[in-house]
Formats: sequence, C-alpha cells, structure tokens
Amino acid sequence: MDVEGGEDRSDLQVDQIVEEDSMDDLIRDRFRLSAISIAEAEAKKNGMEIGGSVVACISDLAFKYAENVAKDLELFAHHAGRKVVNMDDVVLSAHRNDSLAASLRSMCNELKAKEPQSERKRKKGSAKKEDKASSSNAVRITDL
Repeated sequence: MDVEGGEDRSDLQVDQIVEEDSMDDLIRDRFRLSAISIAEAEAKKNGMEIGGSVVACISDLAFKYAENVAKDLELFAHHAGRKVVNMDDVVLSAHRNDSLAASLRSMCNELKAKEPQSERKRKKGSAKKEDKASSSNAVRITDL
C-alpha cells in the first residue's frame, strides 16, 4: 500500500487515479488539437497565416475557458438543487455576453419546440398537480 498525505491507498485506487489522469490528459489533448484545427481553418478561410505559438496560446486559452464554463455550470445546477446540468444553466452561463445568450436562448427554444408534444404535456401536467397539492396544503395550514 502507498501512503500519501497520511492516507492508505490500495494499488487499485492508485491505478484508478492514474487512469483518470491519463483520461484527463487525453481529453485535454483532443480539445487542444480541435482548437488548433479550428484556428488554422479560420485563418486559411480568411487568407491569413497564423504562427504556431499563437495557435498553441489560443488552444490553451480555449481549454481554460471551457474549464471555467464547466465549473460555472456545475455551480448553477448545484445552486438549483440539481445534480445534472440543463439548458437553463447553459443559457445562464452566457449572461455576460448578450449576443451569445440570445443565440443560446433561441437554440433552447428551438430544441424545446422539437420535443414530442406528449412529453411536454406530461411535464406541465405533473407540475400543475404539484402546484395544486402545495396550494391545498397551504390552505389547510392557514385554516388551522
């Protein structure tokens, strides 16, 4: 067993940590390669050349920005009492950029419009039942 920071760790736990770290590195590398590819494609489309160090800097900034957005999304969902991020959290994350927020709201509305009608009715119906139940409870409380 390895002792690290006063804690005993089994070989299995160490292997899991190493595997998670390698997965994080793989995701980071793929993200950066995608950002580099996009930057080079945009430069080519606009008839420009872009230096390697500039592309590397752009990919690093994009990755750090994506990490910050992911943390914000997690916090927004947690604040709302959820464990899962939803579209409202994504729209909220763009509150400092009006045009991005408008685009995200538009996309969100389009996606909601494409939802099957029966599912949307079911969700609204259950919410109304909960509202009626809570309001009837409130009436009972005030009558006591």
